[in-house]
Amino acid sequence: MLRLYTHSACLQHDPGQGHAERPARLRAVLQALDHDRHAALDRVEAPRATREQLLRVHSSAHVEHILGSAPPEDGTYRLDEDTVMSPGSVEAALRAAGATVAAVDAVLSGAVQRAFCAVRPPGHHATRDQAMGFCLFNNIAVAAAHALAAHGLKRVAIADFDVHHGNGTQAIFEREPRVLFLSSHESPLYPGSGREDERGVGNIVNGTLSPGAGSDEFRALWDDVLLPRLHAFKPQLVLVSAGFDAHRNDPLANIRLGQEDYAWITERLVALANTHAEGRLVSTLEGGYDLAALAASAAAHVHSLMA
Repeated sequence: MLRLYTHSACLQHDPGQGHAERPARLRAVLQALDHDRHAALDRVEAPRATREQLLRVHSSAHVEHILGSAPPEDGTYRLDEDTVMSPGSVEAALRAAGATVAAVDAVLSGAVQRAFCAVRPPGHHATRDQAMGFCLFNNIAVAAAHALAAHGLKRVAIADFDVHHGNGTQAIFEREPRVLFLSSHESPLYPGSGREDERGVGNIVNGTLSPGAGSDEFRALWDDVLLPRLHAFKPQLVLVSAGFDAHRNDPLANIRLGQEDYAWITERLVALANTHAEGRLVSTLEGGYDLAALAASAAAHVHSLMA
C-alpha cells in the first residue's frame, strides 16, 4: 500500500499573482490523484514538524526567522527575489516538513512500504541558514536527518531528479557519510551548483544534463552513473526529491522529458528499494510548473510507486 501525506494548509502558502510556485500546482497534483486508479491510496493528514526535527538540519536563527516572518493578513514578505511568504506560509512549511517525517516513521515502522508527500512549499534549495528558490525548510533533509537520529539508520540515500540542483540538500549533508545524495539536473541553470566534481566526502554524486537533453540522455545518466552508485551504497531507506520540471513543457527549464520518463525512473528506484531497503521509499514533491505536465507526471510517479 502507498500512503499519501498532504494537508489543506499547503494550499494556503501563496507567493502572489504570477508566481511560478503557486497553490494551483498542488491542486493539479491532488486532482490527478483523485483518478480511480489511485483509489487505493491511503490518505493521511500531514502533521506539523517540530522545532527539534527542523533543528537537525537548520540553524536556530533560520527556524526562528521563518516562524516569525508570517506577514499580516493579505500581505507578503519577500525573503529574496524568488522566495515569498504569505500569511499561510508558516503553517504550510511546517506541514510540508512534517509530512516527510511522518512518512519516514510510517515506512520504517512497517505500517506502509512507500509514501508520497503531496506538499508545498518545496524544500531542496533551502540550506541550513537560508530560504531560497521557493523553499523555506528543506523537507527531504529533515526526513533524512530524522531517519538517522530517531531510527538509527546508517545508510540513507536521497535521489533528486528535479531539473534544478538540490543545492541545499547537498550542502546540509556533504560531510555526512551516512547520507548519499544523487542528483540529475540541467546545467547551466539555477542555482548554479551541482558540478560533477562536487563530491563531498564521497557521498555526493551529481549528473548534469545539457539544455535540450531528453529521455535518452536522462535514462543513460541514471542507468550508467547514478543508479550503480545507489546500488553500491545499499541504502536502508530511499528518499526521493520528486521534481517534475524537467518535463518538455515546463517553463523554467530546457530538458525534454515526458511523463513516461518519470514512470521509468520511479520504477527503477522502487526496484532498488526492494533490493536493498525492504522496499522502503519516501518521495516528496519538489518542482514542476506547467500544471498539465505536473499533474500527468506526478500521477505517473504515484502509479509506479503503487505497483
